[in-house]
Amino acid sequence: MADKKATRQGYGDGLAELGKKYDDLVVLEGDLGHATGTLTFRKAFPERHIEAGIAEQNMIGMAVGLSKAGFVPFATSFAVFSAGRAFEIVRNAVAYSRANVKIVGSHSGVTPAADGGSHQCIEDIAAMRALPNMTILSPCDYEQAKVLVEAAYHIHGPVYLRTSREPMPIVTAPGQAVEIGKAQRLREGTDLCIVSTGVMTPLSMEAAEVLAAGGIQAAVLNLHTIKPLDTETIAAVAASCGGRLLVCEEANRMGGIGEAIAYDLLGRSPVKMAHVAIEDRFGQSGRSAELLAEYGITVENIVSKAKSLF
Repeated sequence: MADKKATRQGYGDGLAELGKKYDDLVVLEGDLGHATGTLTFRKAFPERHIEAGIAEQNMIGMAVGLSKAGFVPFATSFAVFSAGRAFEIVRNAVAYSRANVKIVGSHSGVTPAADGGSHQCIEDIAAMRALPNMTILSPCDYEQAKVLVEAAYHIHGPVYLRTSREPMPIVTAPGQAVEIGKAQRLREGTDLCIVSTGVMTPLSMEAAEVLAAGGIQAAVLNLHTIKPLDTETIAAVAASCGGRLLVCEEANRMGGIGEAIAYDLLGRSPVKMAHVAIEDRFGQSGRSAELLAEYGITVENIVSKAKSLF
């Protein structure tokens, strides 16, 4: 896990690779291509890259129109804009009509750091989960981001792809296959089940190594698909780990995967659950490492919450 790259880079590189295979793929960008990764695609396919400017609602509307004309559009901006500012258009023009549009929210969570709370999107998972017909994908590393770009292309209907600014260790192999809607088992264990998504997965893998050194064997499930949620696998692995379950996400605990999992597990075998998430407060400006520590997005916090289950 020595190499570190951001999932936004994997998204950009994945787009450029996919553009060679499919000439109906088009990319729309909300004036942030240098940050979201889409400039890689623009360099290779300038005629299929549309700069929509700081007009995210229009960008989503344009993407819907392109989808009706037979194109497969990826509409990209920071998550706070693509899932926030444009929410009503995403709801009515994309999800309601089942348009074949891929919405990409870069710079999710608190990792935009110096951009501050106004640009750190902690509520996009909750917002997108609430939309019928929406598939939500969340890559755990650079390599998986490339894989999920192609997976999103092949899903006929609305998709929200969540990417991050923060470089993280790579924990999956290049081109490693995923099954949409199925949790990915990255590590086996018998004492504790850790379920994580996005940047929390590399941290969870590192935390599992720390726990193993202390005699606790943790299974790690990566949720590259947040919706639909693979409750069956989560329930089965948690049960095999004595009912101990730790859910990790870089998003507000309100409306995130923790609440989703807890709801779906109601009425099943009892579990003892802990949660690492943003504790219902906005982000703030600061250095990346300082913010991750402030909001508990750390290996140390995962280890601490894991031990609290014993």
